[in-house]
Amino acid sequence: MMDSVKPSAVTPAKSKLARTFAKVLHLRAATGVAPVDGNHKVKPQQKVKEDRHGHVGNVKVMTASHSLSQSFEKGEEVENNKVALEALLATLFASVSSIKAAYAQLQHAQSPYDPYGIQSADQLVVSELKSLSELKHVYLKKQFDPSPSPETAMVMAEIQELKSVLKTYEIMGKKLESQVRLKDSEIIFLREKLEEAINQNRLLEKRLNQSGQLSVLDNLHKSGLNPSHFMTVLRHTVKSIRIFVRLILDEMKAAEMDIDGIANAMEPCVVYWKDDHKCFAFESYVCKVMFSHFGYPNFSEPDDDDHDEKPDRELFFRQFMELKSVKPKEFLTMKPNSEFAKFCRNRYLKLITSKMESLIFGNLRERNLLNAGEFPNTQFFASFTEMAKRIWLLHCLGFSFEHVSIFRVDKGSRYSEVYMECLADEVFLSSEPEVAFSTIPGFQIDRTIIQGQVYISPIANQDGK
Repeated sequence: MMDSVKPSAVTPAKSKLARTFAKVLHLRAATGVAPVDGNHKVKPQQKVKEDRHGHVGNVKVMTASHSLSQSFEKGEEVENNKVALEALLATLFASVSSIKAAYAQLQHAQSPYDPYGIQSADQLVVSELKSLSELKHVYLKKQFDPSPSPETAMVMAEIQELKSVLKTYEIMGKKLESQVRLKDSEIIFLREKLEEAINQNRLLEKRLNQSGQLSVLDNLHKSGLNPSHFMTVLRHTVKSIRIFVRLILDEMKAAEMDIDGIANAMEPCVVYWKDDHKCFAFESYVCKVMFSHFGYPNFSEPDDDDHDEKPDRELFFRQFMELKSVKPKEFLTMKPNSEFAKFCRNRYLKLITSKMESLIFGNLRERNLLNAGEFPNTQFFASFTEMAKRIWLLHCLGFSFEHVSIFRVDKGSRYSEVYMECLADEVFLSSEPEVAFSTIPGFQIDRTIIQGQVYISPIANQDGK
């Protein structure tokens, strides 16, 4: 016995299948062909009788065939309505995307303000809203008739939607480009403000670094000298050294030099508490060069014949008072062959090597001028001579005392508060701090000890362990 088929298991037939099945039924009704045990058997032609109303006797078979044909035609109509509805939805989404693109265009035209662009975008928004309203009425009245076909309508709607999305992205891209240009303008403005601030700071530093700050020593007499006068000049000297070190670092950064690599070469195997503490390595390098032979008259070792000769303290005091109130540029112009002029020329050539000068400035102009007996007229050299003048004044004032000596703390020495001043507060985090390197040297004026400045590193040995 054949299994019964549940109504829920019957799926709507395709239109082609429906037409084929209907034809088969019509053929069976007309010819009387029916399958028997899998084979077709043809029955003799039956006589068709008419009733009193003129109806055909086989009317039940034909009525059933017609009813089945109608059901398949209804299924085909439902399928067509479904495709039409999908085409309507695709057109709806395409219209929404167009409204979104038009609104984005309207926003873009508002900043910067573009009246023609705003008017055009506004008209486009209104037009798309009207189209959306028309789609609503078409849906409510069930009058949607895509032409030439629903499939074509869906493809066209998809194309329109993609065009709208592309237009939206183009507007967003223009907006981002505008924002980038605005940020670039802000960066240029801020760079100009930074450069202006740097120049103002340099002018202020230059004013603060003028010789007028030593005016408290104008009425100083040799008989009234004491170590506090030396400490006053030392404070101004340290300030001028750090101004010049900052200038060197600025020039190196502008030339895109490897600051970290240079710092490691100056003071190898040093671990810094902070990254900006590497400036102390440059300060150490400058002090090593500039304070070299500080304990000898005129920063040079005397000849064997003059080795035991005591320096003329009166002469050094007069040199101090003479140079104290004069700008270094003016003094070098007046006395280009003086001991101070020789000191400036010699120490610049040692401090700023030819390689360093070439990397910073791209040439050796200042070096060539100094070798030719002239002095460069640049801000960099002016800052150097101001520092050199302070060191020379400290030297002259030191030799005005009965006894002056200088000392530098060696690397690896144990920290001592008597002789040292620490540059980093983090030293107190170490149980047994050791010196990584020294910067400003220490001094002894008669019986007074003036601390040298040192940097304490967490690791300060040759192996870097």
